[in-house]
Amino acid sequence: MTQDNAALEIHVHGDVPIKTGTDTAAIQEALKPLWRYAGARSLAEGAISLYEEEPGIRFDPVTSRLHLCWTVRGDEDFRLVMDDLCMNLNELSAAGTQIEVTFYDTEFDDEDEANGAESRDDFVMLFVGPDPGAIMQAQRDLLVHDVVNMMERHFDGAELSGVVAEIDKLFGLRFDSLVSSLDIGKPPRGPGGGNGHGGGGRRPRHLH
Repeated sequence: MTQDNAALEIHVHGDVPIKTGTDTAAIQEALKPLWRYAGARSLAEGAISLYEEEPGIRFDPVTSRLHLCWTVRGDEDFRLVMDDLCMNLNELSAAGTQIEVTFYDTEFDDEDEANGAESRDDFVMLFVGPDPGAIMQAQRDLLVHDVVNMMERHFDGAELSGVVAEIDKLFGLRFDSLVSSLDIGKPPRGPGGGNGHGGGGRRPRHLH
C-alpha cells in the first residue's frame, strides 16, 4: 500500500491486446497487483489515476484491449509489482506488446543536483505475451521501429533492409537459444525419439 508522502510517482503506460472472451473478473484478478498497491479494494476503485487528466486503467470488451495510462505514488518496492503484473498478463494477452513504467523522484530538486546527489528517476520497458515467441516479436518490432526511425535521418528507408535483416538474425539466434534451453532434460518425443522442439512457443515472424 502506498503513502501520500511516498518519494516516487510511478507511471504505467501500455495497450495490451487481450484474448477474446476474457471476462472482467479475470481482468480484475490479473491487475490485482496494481490496484492492491494503490490501497484499493477493487479494480474499479484502483483504476483511477493520481492525475485526473489520465484515463487510468480501462478494459474495452468490444476491442478486447486493456489500456493503461495510470500514475500511483510509491517506492522501489513497485518493481516486485511489475513482475507479478507481467506474469498475470502473459496468461491473458493475445499478442506480444510492451508496457512502459516511469519512476519520477518527487523529492529530488536543483539543490540535490548541485550537491552531486543522484535522482531515482528511472524508465523500465516491460514485455508481455502469450508465449516467448510473441514477446520476442514485440521486442523485435520495437527495436526495428527505433533503429529505422533514427537511421532514416541519414538514409532512405529502402536502404535499410539489410539492417532489418541483421536485427532479425540476432533475434532468430536468441529464439533458437531459448528453445534449446527449454529442451534440455526433456525426454525424446514420440515413439521414434524425435528431436521436436517443445515448450518454446511460436517462432516470431520475420526471424529467419
